[in-house]
Amino acid sequence: MTNFVFIITDQQRADHLGCYGNNVLRTPNIDALARRGFLADRFYVANPVCMPNRASLMTGRMPSLHGVRHNGVDLRVSETTFVDLLLEAGYQTTLVGKAHLQCIHDMPAFYPRAEERLEREARRADGGRYEQELESYWNHADHDLTYPYYGFARAALTVMHGDDQYGHWRRWLRAQDRDADRLIGPENAIPTPEIALREARQAWRTRVPEALYPNAWITERTLEAIRQGASAKRPFFIQCSYPDPHHPFTPPGKYWSLYRPEDVELPTSFAAKHRELPYSVQWLREMRDAGKAFKTGQAPFACTEREAREAIALNYGTIAQIDEGVGRIVAELERLGIAENTVVIFTSDHGDFMGDHQLLLKGPMHYQGVIRVPFIWVDPMIKPGSTSQALLQSIDLAPTVLARAGIAPFNGIQGQSMLRIMSGEAHDLRDAVLIEDDRQRPYPGFSKRGRTRTLLTHKHRVSIHDGGAWGELFNLDNDPDELVNLWNDPGLRGVKLEMLERLARAMMSAGEYTSPYPRHIA
Repeated sequence: MTNFVFIITDQQRADHLGCYGNNVLRTPNIDALARRGFLADRFYVANPVCMPNRASLMTGRMPSLHGVRHNGVDLRVSETTFVDLLLEAGYQTTLVGKAHLQCIHDMPAFYPRAEERLEREARRADGGRYEQELESYWNHADHDLTYPYYGFARAALTVMHGDDQYGHWRRWLRAQDRDADRLIGPENAIPTPEIALREARQAWRTRVPEALYPNAWITERTLEAIRQGASAKRPFFIQCSYPDPHHPFTPPGKYWSLYRPEDVELPTSFAAKHRELPYSVQWLREMRDAGKAFKTGQAPFACTEREAREAIALNYGTIAQIDEGVGRIVAELERLGIAENTVVIFTSDHGDFMGDHQLLLKGPMHYQGVIRVPFIWVDPMIKPGSTSQALLQSIDLAPTVLARAGIAPFNGIQGQSMLRIMSGEAHDLRDAVLIEDDRQRPYPGFSKRGRTRTLLTHKHRVSIHDGGAWGELFNLDNDPDELVNLWNDPGLRGVKLEMLERLARAMMSAGEYTSPYPRHIA
């Protein structure tokens, strides 16, 4: 039977890899994976936010079905994941690194206010155990996950981002260094007054050594899991989940200065002239120019050129450390003689603006940098160096792994196996991709909490926003940087209406209409 090593990063856009055309960033090990296997050029998220898209990767279902519509909503333990089926089929299933299938922040949600909350939900709780990833729980020495955890029989967990993470990693770090907590966070960082993002608490030079940093720990635990799997008499599935290159940017040791801000390239859209810039983007720029930008949280903000260059350079440094880890993982598979029986997968949960349109982080503006992520599949059964322009998506991972493992999918799975695309037997799975995006908080330009639906075809992107009297329509063939919004172009009214009809039909098709099966006529 086939083994699987599933490597996933956090908030990494597709073009932040050499194999996706980046001429500055050096990622030799991930690039080598792409040469050995299949690379999807147009792989899109189901939702450009951590929890919803991770849940879609696990279940093969859209957020509106699995219920994780935005961060802060736990994935129901009653949901079926593809890892559940692998475990039932006899696989060893191991999670190393980030999960983020349940809430990780103890802070109250943005809505509704305490006095507006109702005591009872429309759907009763399913009796599962939740809040297992919360920081406050991990402060207790005896706290751990309940296994199996969404199909994982064991886990080495780390939660949050940058150098200030907790979970199994933080416990391990404290065992290595009694004063470990004094190495962590912006308050303990090595002074870097030249870094503008330092004041926004989006970047600091950590004192955590390279060998003790979460990414290095994840690589080591993955290598251990591979060795244990190779010695067993049953196949394994290992998810190696790096919480980087998500902000805050804290690459350790040599990775901090591996790339200089002045040497990286800004996205072409940074200084370009836009036509009909979305109100929310215009407002963020006005706040920046007035010195009123809020830059210390998770929400997107308009950045200066210096901030964009710093973010890109530090992001590159973190990716370089991950690339080194990927190289060690592949080398271990080869050393153990199991590379020819192991599928290696590489992707990310969503992207980042990274300077696109003078923005940083992520938000409900569905530019390509946020919704398009890398996807590489290395498989002895797939021709090396294969690529595809097919429209693929996060929900396709689960059915593809199951198909490759020879396990039947479950009723209600929405994605499609990509094996025929990878083998060259088919050229496309669908003619359009639907992206759902609901938000906890309101954004500028919206009269209510952000809610966006996007449809991508091979040629166009259309996005509509609930509570906003505006939309977006781009011709991706003529305008790949999405600079010219055609929404109000009278000459393209027919194209807009056609795209909106296709969006409506895609939303209808994405509804729950097969699961559960009916038990009787009535």
